[in-house]
Amino acid sequence: MALNFFMADMQAGIGPFLGVFLLAHGWLSGPIGSVMTIGGVAGMIMTTPAGALIDSTDRKRLFVVIPGICTVLASAIILFSQHFWVVVASQITTAIAGAAIGPAVAGMTLGIVRQRGFNRQNGQNQAFNHAGNMVGAGLSGLLGWLYGFPAVVLLAALFGVLSILSVLLIPPDAIDNAAARGMREDGAEGRKVSGLAVLVECKPLLVLAAALACFHLGNGAMLPLYGLAVVTNAHVDPASFVATTVVVAQGVMIATSLLGMWAAEKRGYWLVLLISFATLPIRGLVAAHLIRYWGVYPVQVLDGIGAGLQSVAVPGIVARILNGTGRVNAGQGAVMTVQGLGASLSPAVGGWLAEWLGYPAAFTILGCFALGSLALWIGFGPFLRPACAPGADTPGTLADLSPKAPA
Repeated sequence: MALNFFMADMQAGIGPFLGVFLLAHGWLSGPIGSVMTIGGVAGMIMTTPAGALIDSTDRKRLFVVIPGICTVLASAIILFSQHFWVVVASQITTAIAGAAIGPAVAGMTLGIVRQRGFNRQNGQNQAFNHAGNMVGAGLSGLLGWLYGFPAVVLLAALFGVLSILSVLLIPPDAIDNAAARGMREDGAEGRKVSGLAVLVECKPLLVLAAALACFHLGNGAMLPLYGLAVVTNAHVDPASFVATTVVVAQGVMIATSLLGMWAAEKRGYWLVLLISFATLPIRGLVAAHLIRYWGVYPVQVLDGIGAGLQSVAVPGIVARILNGTGRVNAGQGAVMTVQGLGASLSPAVGGWLAEWLGYPAAFTILGCFALGSLALWIGFGPFLRPACAPGADTPGTLADLSPKAPA
């Protein structure tokens, strides 16, 4: 849990502050959104291969240590040059390095607590991760206000050192590498590894990925664009405002991740994700009509609810529906790839919408993308609910949903 706390700020680096940092150096919203999209595409391309590599390696801790170092160094480069291609290179490096961290931590967690303990431990991990984001953002805002953006990068570097120490304190033999990749423990039949084709043959996984892609196409640009809108219209301090947006959202995520963990145990993951998808259209309308400093509170509370619930539900569903295939981390990466497609396109779409139509119209349109998520999740509900039901992680429960390993 210490790893999840400290890696939050290390992984984010200067990311939440990038938009206002570049705005202060004369950039417009369109180019800012474009460089974010380029980085997002690079990360999206790497997540599935990274997940497959994590499935196959017994040295999972290195996939947190090395990417963490790369993320901090890539963030620091922006301080010395704001040339377009330097910023692009920084975002690509950060995205590629970060592509492995999520699946690596999920895999280590699964390898330590196994399937039956994954929902509860993942919920606790996410609560600590959101707490780390909240503390890191609060300190970043304070240090950025007092000493400027270099202090934000130095703080990320400090959290990076603490993350590396935390992951190295995990004994390698505490991680069952067979369980970490989603191998069952019910005999030889559960020890066969599926091919990567399992990722496109598993229908629940495909529906989940498509619904998340629609959601993140609208959600990805919401926070940076809202920060730009308020900083431009209300002339507030950029660093402290961005810190406020992150602190509010992450504070709510702490509570909702724990609530989502409890709800998943009682009611299953289907309802948890349905609620998360429903928050974005409301958030878009609120953001469109409250472009002022205090509007950050309702806008980011809604963000915290949606993201907090998904941080628990998505890894849990993937671990369940791919249980027994030996491809859980590749599946985590594949879902991150597809939802990353939406998230990486979102800043460019939102940035140019804001430049052409204005911020209110951009927020409204971005919020409407989640209607596609709701349509998919409700339309395929009868098919998805068995995969999301409480107790579905019991070996053999998803025999009709999870593709079998080849004989």
